[in-house]
Amino acid sequence: MITSIVAAVVIFAVLIVVHEAGHFAMAKRLGVRVLRFSVGYPPRLFGIRYGETDYCLGATPFGGYVKMLGDEVAEEPSNATLLGYIKELLLDLEEAARRTKWIAKETLSEAAIKAIADELVNGSQVAAGGSADGAAIAIAETPASRGQAILGRELKAEELIVLQAIDRAGSVSRACEILSEGKPSALVEQYNSRAFPSQPLAKRFAIVLAGPASNILFAPILMAVVFMVGVPTMLPVLGSIPTDLPGYAAGLRPGDRVTAVNASPIRTWDELSTLVKASGGNAINLTIERKDATNATKTLHLTVNPKRVDEPTIYGTKAPTWVIGVTPRGDEITHREGPFAAIGDGVSESVSMAGTLVVGIGKIISGATPVRQALGGPIMIAQIAGREAHQGFSDVAMFTVMLSLELGIINLFPVPLLDGGHLLFFAIEGVRGEPMKLRHREIAMQVGLFLLAILMAFVIVNDISRLIG
Repeated sequence: MITSIVAAVVIFAVLIVVHEAGHFAMAKRLGVRVLRFSVGYPPRLFGIRYGETDYCLGATPFGGYVKMLGDEVAEEPSNATLLGYIKELLLDLEEAARRTKWIAKETLSEAAIKAIADELVNGSQVAAGGSADGAAIAIAETPASRGQAILGRELKAEELIVLQAIDRAGSVSRACEILSEGKPSALVEQYNSRAFPSQPLAKRFAIVLAGPASNILFAPILMAVVFMVGVPTMLPVLGSIPTDLPGYAAGLRPGDRVTAVNASPIRTWDELSTLVKASGGNAINLTIERKDATNATKTLHLTVNPKRVDEPTIYGTKAPTWVIGVTPRGDEITHREGPFAAIGDGVSESVSMAGTLVVGIGKIISGATPVRQALGGPIMIAQIAGREAHQGFSDVAMFTVMLSLELGIINLFPVPLLDGGHLLFFAIEGVRGEPMKLRHREIAMQVGLFLLAILMAFVIVNDISRLIG
């Protein structure tokens, strides 16, 4: 149980980081300010602030998010939103001053902070402790030419606006109040240049699309690594052979190794299975190797007439399939590939898996596959993750590839709260020439939240019913 939980948490953490890194990297690339990169949902356990972003770990696993400046549903920055932006700028200033060791991490009294500010204004650089409030006061009272020495960089335009306000007000809290309520156009303009909602439609579309795209692109990369490390490959050595099926009647016996089908050499069990299913019922000529009582190997040629039977599919349905009635004994080898071959096979295998997932989702929607049989929640995922973890790296990685593709594809569904829902809003905006009304977006988000909550409740109950069963 512990192994299953740990494996599931690690796999989800990796996929979340990949997904959110897509949003994060694209937002940074397009100039949007990212306030927080979180693995897990609040409450925040711990994290570090680097540059403009707080990188943290949340107490609630199986999720994560990237919070961008102004990414809430709003028509324009509210007083509270603008105040939060100002506080982020003050944190930027404080962190920059600490990196240059102009201030230390200890917190001093208000009187001490003002004394440091006075000395700094008089021209003597002082290294001391201070809060964000104190650091901002000290920098505000410093001539602009000292910004490079204190921060290690030039002051940004928006920082200068805030510092000048602090200098005039004589208090950080008072300056923040004046700026957030007055909303000076220069500060709002700087806010809009970095806020997500005010970006052009193409930029917003790219930022949202980057998340699921990262999960989809991650799949062939990880698959290529799997192929290079080595994939356990089943050999075409026969195990059990039911006496009422064609294989036994043709003379096949446990321990036989199939080396060719219709004179075409084969090396794996998958090749044998594929050729039998593709036979269309026509007779198959098998070349086999069999060891006798003296352990000597002899080659035999047998003809088998496949039989058509209904077999369960991965979609929970049954389909007619040609079989000869043999199962593998379980003999395996580890197959490794070079980098170029691994990349090619990784892409083709990922495309095949993605196609299978899309077809499976289509069958669930159409009703061809029973929903209760097809859908699983966190409990089932943890069970599978634990089982694969005991098998080794390749099995865990293949399971991770499948989940990554699922996460990427499902996130493209046009359901509010999912990335696909936001993309739908953007598409409507592109057609209408203006964003949807705030009220309509709020209603859509509430409907999306309700649907996702119902789905989550269903899959959890379904998982529990499987355990009880």
